[in-house]
Amino acid sequence: MTRTDYRLVLALIVSLLLHLLPLISELITPNPAPPPPPAPALKAELRPPPPPEQPPLTLPEQPPPKATPPKPAKPPKQTEIAGKAKTWHDEVRKQFKNLDERDLFYPAEAIARGLEGETLVLLILDEAGNAVAARVEQSSGHPILDNAALRAARSLRSLPADAPRETLIPVRFRLR
Repeated sequence: MTRTDYRLVLALIVSLLLHLLPLISELITPNPAPPPPPAPALKAELRPPPPPEQPPLTLPEQPPPKATPPKPAKPPKQTEIAGKAKTWHDEVRKQFKNLDERDLFYPAEAIARGLEGETLVLLILDEAGNAVAARVEQSSGHPILDNAALRAARSLRSLPADAPRETLIPVRFRLR
């Protein structure tokens, strides 16, 4: 072989090595770490809105108590109505019934929409048995019925002396 042929063979070998160099480097170097697994899919869910916060219950300002000694408590007045003693529960029912007879108890819109429910109202009375404050403790699920229950509870007047100063009263709305 001539000198030129050696050069040509040498050039071919160098060219072949240069072309095979990337493949050889992959065989010599370790494989890179596998790609990380894909992130878990996001999950979204709807939650009901939190219940509205109840406004603080405030009582009207009352004058400071006088220094006179307290009078002994009078026994509760009980009158017989059809053989049954009249209690503050009966008086509440009577006053609610009077409101219903005047169409001031069950809202006309609620009747038209067929809404029914029960609202639990916290009622605070003064010494004379009149409602001084009321708030919804458990909703009926219908704001119109809750507002009607508050109006009815706040309209209570002259309840008997045996009525507690703070009580929970259920106000039921049922269609007939």
